[in-house]
Amino acid sequence: MTTPLMISALLLLGAAALLLTGLLEQRRRARQISRRLEGDLLRQNRFGNLLQVLGDSKVGQRSVKLDNETQSLLNRVGWRSARQRSLFAACQIGSPLLLLALTVLLQSVFFPAVEKQWIAPLFALGVGYLLPKRLLVIAVARRQKQLASEIGTFIPLLRILFESGMAVEQALRVLSHEGQALLPVLTYELRLVLSRVDSGLELGEELNKATQLLAVDEFTDTCVILQQLLYQGGGAMKSLLALKQLLDDRRLTRLQEYISKMSAKMSVVMMLFLFPALLIVLAGPGFTALAKALGA
Repeated sequence: MTTPLMISALLLLGAAALLLTGLLEQRRRARQISRRLEGDLLRQNRFGNLLQVLGDSKVGQRSVKLDNETQSLLNRVGWRSARQRSLFAACQIGSPLLLLALTVLLQSVFFPAVEKQWIAPLFALGVGYLLPKRLLVIAVARRQKQLASEIGTFIPLLRILFESGMAVEQALRVLSHEGQALLPVLTYELRLVLSRVDSGLELGEELNKATQLLAVDEFTDTCVILQQLLYQGGGAMKSLLALKQLLDDRRLTRLQEYISKMSAKMSVVMMLFLFPALLIVLAGPGFTALAKALGA
């Protein structure tokens, strides 16, 4: 009699343990969901938590808010959430300290006899402060160039959808969902615009805000035509075709300028490296014969 009772007690204890584990797991997931909705969910690794805490500090937030140019650059590169801005603020604070510590360590190990030991750490501190913003400027320029190159593909797709009978908002929604592999940067911006439109805002105004935020001429011209199509209801197909031809002419002009600059650079390289070798091959025997004749 005791054995079945013990087995049943163990089974009840195991069921209670499983039930308690499930309740704890459910509460943990509920806390994570609430933190995610509040924007307070940190990464699971310690390095991400450290960067998040450093970026959310008063010094980190003040370093980003004091510089309006940094905020506009973060918007143009696509870092618009609070977590991404905190990450950049952490890099803005951590890179000078990291370079300062690395410089002091290397100087104490390899150059201990330097008289003015404060020059290199001070220089490293300045470089570490300017480096994140310079990298951000490079990333913004690259993203703007990619967005400008995607407009050349975006306009023919837009004309095809308009010719099939779609409206402006419907065509933009189709391209934002179906053109992610072909137009990654442009579809990302369109999804943000359409998400604000779904919340009740007007499409033309949101396109205007997006053009001011990104500051890309090709995207601005395209959005002007889309606003014309929204407000007037027609007459934009010829404008899109003219804009496509204008963009092709601009691209051809840029390629011609690039080729002309490349030919000039190659001529300089040829004069520096090929001309001395050619001079040695052609004029070397004459100089040798002349030197032998003068020596005789």
